[in-house]
Amino acid sequence: MSGHHWISAPHPRRRERLRDALGLPGPSLAVDAHRRLRGPYTAAGTLLRAFAPEVLRARPGLADRHYIELQQSTPELTPLVPPLVRGLEEQSSAGEISRYPARLHSLRVAHGLVEFLLAALPDATDAPRTLIVTNVEHADVTDQEFLAVALRRIPPELLTIVACSGREPLREPPGEVSISLPEALTTYANLVTGPPEPEPDAGPSAVAGDPAAVRRAARRFVDGDCVGDEPGPAAAYAALTPSERAALHERRAGELAGRVEAGETSWRLGALPYHLLRGTDPVGAGVAAARRALDHCKYLGFYHISAELSEAARAFLTVEEHPDAWWYFIREASACLAAGGRPDESAALQHEARTHTQSATHHMKLAYETGMLYARHYPPERRDEGLARAWVNQAIGIADLLPDPDERAFFSVFNRNGLALVEVRAGRPDEALRLLDEGIERLDRELGLGRRSWHRTGLRYNRAQVNAMSGRLAEALEDYAEILEADAGFSDHHFNRGTILRKLGRAEEAIAEYTRALRLEPPFPEAYYNRGDARLELGDTEGALADFDRTLELEPGHPEASLGRAGLLADLGDTAAALESVTGGLAQHPDHPHLLSLRGRLLAEEGDVPAAREALEAALRNDPGLAEAWAVRAELAYLDGDLDLSVADFDRAVGLADRADFRFNRGVVHEAAGRYGEAAADFEAVLAATGDPDARSRLDDCLRAAGQARA
Repeated sequence: MSGHHWISAPHPRRRERLRDALGLPGPSLAVDAHRRLRGPYTAAGTLLRAFAPEVLRARPGLADRHYIELQQSTPELTPLVPPLVRGLEEQSSAGEISRYPARLHSLRVAHGLVEFLLAALPDATDAPRTLIVTNVEHADVTDQEFLAVALRRIPPELLTIVACSGREPLREPPGEVSISLPEALTTYANLVTGPPEPEPDAGPSAVAGDPAAVRRAARRFVDGDCVGDEPGPAAAYAALTPSERAALHERRAGELAGRVEAGETSWRLGALPYHLLRGTDPVGAGVAAARRALDHCKYLGFYHISAELSEAARAFLTVEEHPDAWWYFIREASACLAAGGRPDESAALQHEARTHTQSATHHMKLAYETGMLYARHYPPERRDEGLARAWVNQAIGIADLLPDPDERAFFSVFNRNGLALVEVRAGRPDEALRLLDEGIERLDRELGLGRRSWHRTGLRYNRAQVNAMSGRLAEALEDYAEILEADAGFSDHHFNRGTILRKLGRAEEAIAEYTRALRLEPPFPEAYYNRGDARLELGDTEGALADFDRTLELEPGHPEASLGRAGLLADLGDTAAALESVTGGLAQHPDHPHLLSLRGRLLAEEGDVPAAREALEAALRNDPGLAEAWAVRAELAYLDGDLDLSVADFDRAVGLADRADFRFNRGVVHEAAGRYGEAAADFEAVLAATGDPDARSRLDDCLRAAGQARA
């Protein structure tokens, strides 16, 4: 059976038999995706470590092109690719970093990894042709995203993917899902289950009557990092005393620490903290290892595994005996849950933290974070400007009472920065700018942080955002000029600056900024779409089409790219390809009014009037203010001979968007109905706006006809 495969069976021996029966192409590589092993990108990193070093030495161009995603997913490859240059971060002290990647950053990394594989696999003689991924149900979100993208984008002829899952059902991760692995497996893989078989027993001989056999089985289980789902070794491990289990974990941690020292640093993100937390010093060495892993993962935007590390460490801490560590981990878990699209879980941890502290500083930070839930992290229908303001005001009130003058100044400014966000959401940009300007001035006056500090740059960034949103585009560009002096290596700054330049009509400069953004981040569709739209504005149809195609390669059904591509193809006369693009967009966004309207226009051109009308009616149900749909519906009515309905629909279109083409077509309908005065008024308006010779000719005809009618 050709194609990718998904083997779902309740125990390893059955999965192996089902796999062996598939007749898979060789050579093959089996990787374990259990996140307990190496944390984020456990499976992807294992694949890359197997053959990427030789590829990167032979083809340094691939290292230059994919340096971000390779080192962020597979730390062992860092010496083989260009370093990440983050000037502002290099000048910051430990714990000062206050900017973290967007939630979708890890999906962009997944696309970058897949594109590396697409480029590297054809010529790599030592690369596998079958990738067997076990323990898929235990994979971190990063590996789930990687596998979902790989299943869609990598042809099975190049690399056949065999995903294996056990007795646990394959569920979506909690929170917002950027891409669904279960859906990808259902769509792009053949499901293989096999006939029912009896479950193996727990191996009673391994756990009773032979203590040495019990210890050997338990040691094998721990040496395998406790990820196997065979019941016998797990039962043997459970039969040991707590001190015996701790000794086995400590021994395994020592082995892994040696491998980390030898360069296999990804063990620090999974198995090493796991074993140290269960070894002989969980509160000391274990908690320290978890904190190191957490800091690394949060810094890269791997929020699900960061939240898990926080909770794993907190399980060994009490607020009474370890208040500082307990407080650190509960706050980090709360922040990662919010950033990872899980605001309700974040709110529950914030409430728990409040019940365990009387510290003014702690309550100040919690109040701010709760305010941010209501200002930005909850879905739009649950955001509440009043509650956000109330919580942030509480944080400000506490900050203004802090005894240390430096802390008082810093947190007063920081919390008012949050209030500025609330003011923007409430439609008060002037007040937001006042708060940000006062904050910048106060940091300079009282703390002397300088232009290149994290926090001053953050305030300036927020001011740039507010200026851009409120139409102060020149001021926003001034803000970004200062920001880029200190932080030119962050892609968002170039992306946002490109958007401002487009609004100012400076499309060529905008294209340059979008191109810079794409060099500083793994591939993300928004920058390609915006660059394509700017290229279209300059008449570069070939470049625009390439960028729209690239956008849809990364995000099939991207509505704006589908619309832009379809409109461009329609203008080029390729109606069939335009309809295909519209259909792809509607598959993901079936109620998108602009796609429905364009579908109606294209179907009308193809002569399928009933289907065209159906699409236009759907478009207008979803957006009655869509002028284009009214105009196309008016054209259909004109072709049917219903001139009154046609004029009525054109009236709606002109009322919504007084465009010359709408007025011209309405004039044609008026002329056909013998309403020469109304027709002349439309043609006269078109002539004044565009100088169109057809409008002049028709205007003359209508004036003559009107004169003859009066005579």
